Amino acid sequence: MNNGPTILVIDDEIQIRKLLEISLEANGYKVLFAIDGKEGIVMAASHQPDLILLDLGLPDEDGQEVLVKLREWFQNPILILSVKSAEDEIVKALDNGANDYLTKPFRTQELLARMRTALRSNTIQNSEPVNTFGAISIDFASRIVKVKEEIVKLTATEYSLLTLLLKNDGRVLTHQYILKEIWGQSYSEQTQYLRVFVAQLRKKLEEDPNRPKYILTESGVGYRFNSG
Repeated sequence: MNNGPTILVIDDEIQIRKLLEISLEANGYKVLFAIDGKEGIVMAASHQPDLILLDLGLPDEDGQEVLVKLREWFQNPILILSVKSAEDEIVKALDNGANDYLTKPFRTQELLARMRTALRSNTIQNSEPVNTFGAISIDFASRIVKVKEEIVKLTATEYSLLTLLLKNDGRVLTHQYILKEIWGQSYSEQTQYLRVFVAQLRKKLEEDPNRPKYILTESGVGYRFNSG
């Protein structure tokens, strides 16, 4: 019996459920299944899984609605697996609280990597006051950021942007979400404004700002922080 994290799969497609059962159990996960939104919500409440894989095309109700209902109380990661690949559908799911979005068909190894990142991000929320990734360290108590042991001076806005990304490590944050969180509702459409600050952060933190390792662009959607 697997003693790893518990994963709840909410998907009515039997082939996908079988694939996920084999792949996830082989990697040490305990897997639970629900075939529609209503059952998925009930199972999420009763089993408190560490992560949910949610399909948007459910037989009883739209997966976006299920996502919204889950996010009213479920705090652990939710990853979307869907054949819907339109940019507006992806952005909607991320704004509704999904941690990540993969379109079907997906590569199993990519899914496993995204799951590991999402599960790891939960620990960062409650981790030690100093976070280190690669050559970069952030002391949240003193608000000191160092690269290769040298203090890097960040503006208040740059620091707020960095900590927002880091505390959502591995999660795709939409342009609108970041803009509203950092600058307020009136800036929610100022994506060029955000690009300028991201470029400034990359210059100060990344070894090669043109090929960033930590602050990654999700084309047309937003940004993802990758602590490695």
